[in-house]
Amino acid sequence: MDSNYSALPKTSYVELQVQDDIFRSGTPRSPPIDDEDFDNLVYEGKNNNSGVYGAIFNLTTSIVGAGIMALPATMKVLGLILGVILIILMGILSEISVEMLVRFTVQCKATSYGEVVQAACGKPARILSEICIIVNNAGVLVVYLIIMGDVMSGSLRHIGVFDQWLGNGFWDHRKLVILIVVVVFLAPLCALDKIDSLSLTSAASVALAVVFVFVAFVIAIIKLIEGTIETPRLTPDFGSKKAILDLLVVIPIMSNAYVCHFNVQPIYNELQGRSPQKMNRVGRITTILCVLIYASTAISGYLLFGKNTEADVLTNFDKDLGIRFSTALNYIVRVGYIFHLILVFPVIHFSLRQTVDALVFEGSAPLTESRKRSLALTAVLLVLIYFGSTMIPSIWTAFKFTGATTAVSLGFTFPALIALKLSKQGHGLTRAEKFLSWFMLILAITVSVVGVAGNIYSMESKSE
Repeated sequence: MDSNYSALPKTSYVELQVQDDIFRSGTPRSPPIDDEDFDNLVYEGKNNNSGVYGAIFNLTTSIVGAGIMALPATMKVLGLILGVILIILMGILSEISVEMLVRFTVQCKATSYGEVVQAACGKPARILSEICIIVNNAGVLVVYLIIMGDVMSGSLRHIGVFDQWLGNGFWDHRKLVILIVVVVFLAPLCALDKIDSLSLTSAASVALAVVFVFVAFVIAIIKLIEGTIETPRLTPDFGSKKAILDLLVVIPIMSNAYVCHFNVQPIYNELQGRSPQKMNRVGRITTILCVLIYASTAISGYLLFGKNTEADVLTNFDKDLGIRFSTALNYIVRVGYIFHLILVFPVIHFSLRQTVDALVFEGSAPLTESRKRSLALTAVLLVLIYFGSTMIPSIWTAFKFTGATTAVSLGFTFPALIALKLSKQGHGLTRAEKFLSWFMLILAITVSVVGVAGNIYSMESKSE
């Protein structure tokens, strides 16, 4: 068949011209996508994982909870200088232990705290670590409900918000108030399946914590300028046996302040384009934020109430502060922080539920694939936590025991053992990292022994 087309000589060439006006206008082309950016695009396209800021909010929420309320009382025992130094040092040590945990979690491809403990120390250690998480988190959630009851219904020495608003009646009955909070506010949030679903509530909870700190700090500054604040103690009091005993008991409470390690793996698992470097950035920003919040709260709370500072400083905000708009500021501080705790509660509950499921239903399908099991566990845990809050008298009692046992184990003992054990299988520790690991391990054991002994002696002294 004849053709109207003729073959091109080999020496000829064809010039391809771009017809798109956008390219002709001289708009620069996008730079090539590197591997990490490509991973981010893949994560964004496939799911709704958490970004860096969402991870920061969730990790901060895991840390800044009820523990912040006990810090002003620790200043009363430690003095301002030693108290602030310990807040900073504990923050730094906690961040180092978190980074070690992330590093060896990636090395052994673990997806939970228990898995990385098992890789380092065996299955019995994993079971022990999961029991520690359950006891610690359940204790913290019980403390949250105790604070809500103290603030809304009052205690022996302090008036509750409902009593101030509506007078005494059935509506400010402590057990009823806590039950309504659990059913109406906490149960729907705790029923969510993914921790990333709580990013917005975590951001709101951090904002409410900052409002609390800001208001308390401003009130303290105003009273300091007016000269109506008594001279604070700067150093610990070693003048009596009771003062020394209080000092021994308060150290575990301080070590409890930064424990968030049980939520590190779930947050890392849902981090967009996850990498140890990105998670370390999340941890460092979180630590700086928490140190500032803790130091501001501890200093301002102690300056405001001095030797009358309660174990739960929120209960101190039921009296006239001696400044204008005192009543309104009291309500803002107390009610605002109650909402903060309501938003923090489901984040701590998430890791509690996951750990209970891993321990009780080992080998079963993931909890995210069994909605009925998830809801059943949530209901059972909320009922047990509610009854616990009706039996434990104060947050100081709960914190001094969990701080000396489970909290210090999760925050320092297990991470140090993980680093020392797993470093033999992969990249070894530097001399400084090895020193820090041994230091954290010895510190954790010392705090546990001293804290438990101090708690037992304190109980015996009170019984006499």
